[in-house]
Amino acid sequence: MLPPARAGLGWGLLGVTAFSFTVPFTRVAVGAMSPLFIGAGRAVVAALLAAVALACARQRLPRDVQWFRLAIVAAGVVAGFPVLTSFALTTASASHSAVVIALLPAATAVIAVLRGRERPAARFWAAAPLGAVAAVAFASLQGGFTGPRWSDLLLVGAVLAAGIGYAEGGLLARELGAWQTISWALVLSAPLMTALAAVAVWQRPPAGTAVDWAAFAYLGVVSMFLGFFAWYRGLAIGPMARVSQIQLVQPVLSICWAVLFLGEAITWPTVLGGLAVIACAGLAVRTRLVRRA
Repeated sequence: MLPPARAGLGWGLLGVTAFSFTVPFTRVAVGAMSPLFIGAGRAVVAALLAAVALACARQRLPRDVQWFRLAIVAAGVVAGFPVLTSFALTTASASHSAVVIALLPAATAVIAVLRGRERPAARFWAAAPLGAVAAVAFASLQGGFTGPRWSDLLLVGAVLAAGIGYAEGGLLARELGAWQTISWALVLSAPLMTALAAVAVWQRPPAGTAVDWAAFAYLGVVSMFLGFFAWYRGLAIGPMARVSQIQLVQPVLSICWAVLFLGEAITWPTVLGGLAVIACAGLAVRTRLVRRA
């Protein structure tokens, strides 16, 4: 049996590995289906699984204030991130998107500091914006010195949405439990996401190859549901400060999958931009952890 520290890292790495396929597989799916259907439909699939899991486990209903906090989690990780990234990936490459999304660890750390009313060292507030500057510079260079593209703005919005959802979900998981938090958030958002999925089907009936539907199924079952089981379990086992840093490898894995599965070419700007953003995010996260210790 693995020691608790290694078990936490193992589950955390499993969750991050599951999430790392999200961007490449979304890129595959948007080639045949509308981005609205992908963003909303995957949430509907995950909500059905979540409802079954909650019913089988006979989980008690959350309290009044917890429903409001679950709505914040749902807005961030169930609706915001999937829908915004789906629309962004209609024009942006998977490797390019992975670099911008590498801001997520730093964004989560900043929002967690504000939400938890922490007082980190001044170095944290110096390091955190560097990642944003690096990402904007990267996006501008990739756009041919014309500034960030519309897809980049969508990706930044997705990062902010997920950062809020992760931070609030991490706090709420201490009360409801890890998998219960994402499950209740999915169930809460089910009516809205079902309506959006229905609108998407009415506007553009989904059609695709077996590969397209397999990618969509992965997004709904793993990226939107099972991946959170492993990720939150790793954080619960801990140490949380150490396990949370594993998320820094996610953009590296996503770029690797984009090369292997999509045949995307890695350019030096992509490599340097990814390293810069990951380094800045890592510095911000580590500075916050040192201060908390």
